[in-house]
Amino acid sequence: MFWLNTKRIIRTGLLSFWRNGFVSLSSILVVTVTLFTIIVIIFTNVVLESVLADMRSKVDVNVYFVVSAPEPQILAMKDSLNKLAEVSSVKYVSREQALQEFKDKHKDDYLTIQGLDELGDNPLGARLNIVAKDPSQYEGIVKTIEDKNALVAPDQSIIDKVNYQQNKVVIDRLSEIIIGAKQLGFLLALVLMIISVLITFNTIRLVIYMSREEIAVMRLVGASSTYVRGPFIVGGMIYGVISAALAMFLFWPIAIWLARATTDFFGGVNLYTYYIQNFFQIFFIVLMAGIFLGAVSSFLAVRKYLKV
Repeated sequence: MFWLNTKRIIRTGLLSFWRNGFVSLSSILVVTVTLFTIIVIIFTNVVLESVLADMRSKVDVNVYFVVSAPEPQILAMKDSLNKLAEVSSVKYVSREQALQEFKDKHKDDYLTIQGLDELGDNPLGARLNIVAKDPSQYEGIVKTIEDKNALVAPDQSIIDKVNYQQNKVVIDRLSEIIIGAKQLGFLLALVLMIISVLITFNTIRLVIYMSREEIAVMRLVGASSTYVRGPFIVGGMIYGVISAALAMFLFWPIAIWLARATTDFFGGVNLYTYYIQNFFQIFFIVLMAGIFLGAVSSFLAVRKYLKV
């Protein structure tokens, strides 16, 4: 009996979907807009994360060592810092590399280069470029560096200076931007989702309103709430499936169009490549959202007309 009723509900839902073609098309378009909004939110978050990651990578802390600092002690400190969970990467720049970078940077400054040649010796010490996984973790890393310095060179400090205090304003500002951007993104996504759900719910409720007399007759002849509600839920799920496929298809040319712009302007993320590589994951999310949205909206909208 259960399977018989289930088959009848599905068949009735399919027949109702095709019979009310124009109304079904209107519902599909509204749900498509809702799901398209979800896709836009997903890709906006991808672009935002890419921009923030690019900003993080450009902020670092440099540890400058004294000229007499032994290289083995510097490399020992580098290895110990690499083991920290907060550290993303540590780059060692030798004295020779530091000198060459200085010359390249001031190659057009004749007086500076001449003065450097007259010294006859390399006045620059080695350094470590440290990039944290999160800008807010730099203060703790700097404290760890001071502790490491005491362990590696207990007799005298091999560190000349750490430029954390010079970069602290930039690091703090970046941390605020990252937190603010994430909060704003979440708030906008939440507002858009609520608006989209309300529009979808009202559209499907209008579809069910047109069938209110049919629902009333079915209730009067003894049809159960599940049997009455079932075809509308099936119809709502069909709206979700078709709308998910349509929303993914509509975003495809947009991803192609935005690919070059996002690659050049937003720090390397290619929306089209991301779209292709994560197509099935994104489609699954959108499909589940569409089915859930259509089914729940139909379930809630038909409830009003079950009271006879």
